[in-house]
Amino acid sequence: MPEAEQEIRKRSSEVDLELLETAARQAGELALGYFGQGLETWFKGNNRSPVSEADIAVDRFLADRLLTERPDYGWLSEETADDRARLTCERVFIVDPIDGTRAFLAGGDEWTVSVAVVEGGRPVAGAVFCPIRKEMFTARAGGGAFLNGSRITVSDRLDVSGATLTGPHSIVANTDVLGAGFQKTEFFRSLAYRLVVIAAGRVDVGTARGGPSDWDLAAADLVVQEAGGALTDVDGNVLTYNRPRTGHPALIAASTGLIGPVRAVLGDILR
Repeated sequence: MPEAEQEIRKRSSEVDLELLETAARQAGELALGYFGQGLETWFKGNNRSPVSEADIAVDRFLADRLLTERPDYGWLSEETADDRARLTCERVFIVDPIDGTRAFLAGGDEWTVSVAVVEGGRPVAGAVFCPIRKEMFTARAGGGAFLNGSRITVSDRLDVSGATLTGPHSIVANTDVLGAGFQKTEFFRSLAYRLVVIAAGRVDVGTARGGPSDWDLAAADLVVQEAGGALTDVDGNVLTYNRPRTGHPALIAASTGLIGPVRAVLGDILR
C-alpha cells in the first residue's frame, strides 16, 4: 500500500476512534440511567438471550450518533435487524449496546458498551467502555491499546502452569485444565470485558465456548491485538468480521507467546 494511502487510513482510524470513544461514553451514561431500575425485559427468539428496554434505547442512540457522523458506513448490531447492505460497505460499525445484559439486569458491574469500526474483515478502531468501573479500553490498528489513556499490554507469561484463566465454569473447572496448572479466576459475563482484561494483563488467558457473534468480539479483539495478544479459534485462526454469518466458534485469547501452549491444552476441550 502506498505511504500516502497508509497515512490517510491511519488518520481515518484515528478520527473514527475519537468518535467511538465519545459515543461509547455517552451510551454508557444513557445505560446508567436505566441501571438498577425495574425494566421491561424479554427473551430473543432462542429463548436464552435476555434483552431489555435499556438495550434498545442504547442501540438507537448509538445508531443515530454514529451513522449521523458516518452515513456511508455499514451497521451491524446485536439489537438491530441485520441489513445485508453492510456487506458492500468499505467500513462498518459493529456494536453491542450492552454486552453482558445478564450482568446489567442482575446489578453486576462488568457489563460494557462495545463499539468497533471494521474494514476488510478486521477491526481498525474499537472502544469497550465499562461504565460502573469507569474503564475505557481503546485501540486503533497499529496504534497500541489503552485503558483510560494509559498504554496496556498483555502478561508476559509463557507457560500454562500457573496461568490465570477466565471463562465458563465448564472450562475453568475441567479436571484436565486444572491438571495442566491453570488457575481459575472470576467469570466475566460480558465477553468483551473478559477479553479486555487479558489485554490489560490482569488475567493471562480468556476463553469462550462456540457461539459468540461479531458484536461480542470486534472491539475487544482489536484491544487484545494491540496490547500484544491474539484472539483465535482453537486452530489458531484469527477472526474475520462483517461476513454473511456473524457467529464464531470457540475462542482463546492470550499473549502471542502463550496462545500456542494454551491451544495445545484447551483445543480438544473447547471443540
